[in-house]
Amino acid sequence: MVSVRPSDAVVLAVVGGAGAVSSVIDLRTHRIPNHLTFGTAALGFLIAVTGAGRVGIGAAIAGFALGLGLMLPGHLFGATGAGDVKLFAAFGSLLGPSAVAMAFLYTAIAGGLLALTVSVRRRRLLTTLEQTAALVTTGGGNVAEIERQDANNRFAYAPAIALGTLAAALGLW
Repeated sequence: MVSVRPSDAVVLAVVGGAGAVSSVIDLRTHRIPNHLTFGTAALGFLIAVTGAGRVGIGAAIAGFALGLGLMLPGHLFGATGAGDVKLFAAFGSLLGPSAVAMAFLYTAIAGGLLALTVSVRRRRLLTTLEQTAALVTTGGGNVAEIERQDANNRFAYAPAIALGTLAAALGLW
């Protein structure tokens, strides 16, 4: 039988709850509200300060900063929204730096699978792969083409963040 410490249960509850709510909202509106991301971060810091979580305040701050730093380049290249960046940073305050690094890896895998699934369903797999390759090789030189309203290539990324972060919070590494 797997034993779950109370601190793990608190972190899992917050990650699971905030991940589920942000996913539903992002799927419906293509936005993640600031009150959800800032509230999650504030809760992460509060949990750290009170000792109810798995990380102390120093690790919560480091996890937040690392989460922000890992997701920000994707936003600057136009691959993710600002809400995605803030949500991942908020989750970093709950996980600390080592677990948020693993969450980033899991999120990238889940996001890639989600992108492939969406592109297949929209019958644009080849176009998506070509534009992704161009995005990487040009350092974002084709962002304007990707961001066109008629491109039909945007999708909610909060579900990938929620799954990746939950995997890391469960200690699957």
